[in-house]
Amino acid sequence: MGTTQLETVPEPKYWHLKTVLSEALDQDFAVGEVLPNERELAARFGVARATLRQALEQLELEGRLQRRRGVGTTVAPPRVGVAVGSTGQSWPGESVDGWEAVDADPADAALPSAAVLKLLGGAGAGDQPVHTVRRTRVSHGQAVAAELLYVPAASVPGLSAIDAPAGPARARAVLRELQRLALDGQDRSVELGSARADDAKELDRLPGAPVLVVTTRYFTAAGTAAVSVATYRADTCRLTFGDSGDVEITHEARVAS
Repeated sequence: MGTTQLETVPEPKYWHLKTVLSEALDQDFAVGEVLPNERELAARFGVARATLRQALEQLELEGRLQRRRGVGTTVAPPRVGVAVGSTGQSWPGESVDGWEAVDADPADAALPSAAVLKLLGGAGAGDQPVHTVRRTRVSHGQAVAAELLYVPAASVPGLSAIDAPAGPARARAVLRELQRLALDGQDRSVELGSARADDAKELDRLPGAPVLVVTTRYFTAAGTAAVSVATYRADTCRLTFGDSGDVEITHEARVAS
């Protein structure tokens, strides 16, 4: 990592230092590598430690750095792509995409939120219980997203014969049964939100940290077969728009999970 003269730069010193550090991360460091300590970096660049901290904090906000407990400041892995408007259609769990099944609640354990029930078209009320599958998306050994997948019991009628009352085995069983259906399509929305306490713990963030909330509805000929609400760490993800490049911007109330 080289040095630079900052005294004559008209822009804020921390901002210019951020640019210099960013270039050094691309050229001199590997993903996961630990940066030198603040004292060494401040001396190398001839800046106050307060200026250095501002630059490091900005790089952390941009997802270039991660501060890991007991390790220090490390180079972050590339951002995970979150597809929006992609022409590809597949059931959750159908391909190896970094998602890990964590748990599943029985259909009668608890009702989804009113917003999710609305997306499901009324399933979850009365004689239409809903299975809830929890999954985690992992990249470079780090959890970058937590998902709640809501599947009406009517979508997976064969599940009743499976002896898996809870846990990862039941989650995988729900996903297998869901994939037996013929998928007709899906729609997806993305919005900026704040991490709730349970999501924050799962993603190693503080409650209230910025997150991307991705809501997906899966359709068959009979109607909505499942709804996914996935919470992504905003500092580790980027939006991708598929081959079509179509982007639709709407103003709606957030779907609470």
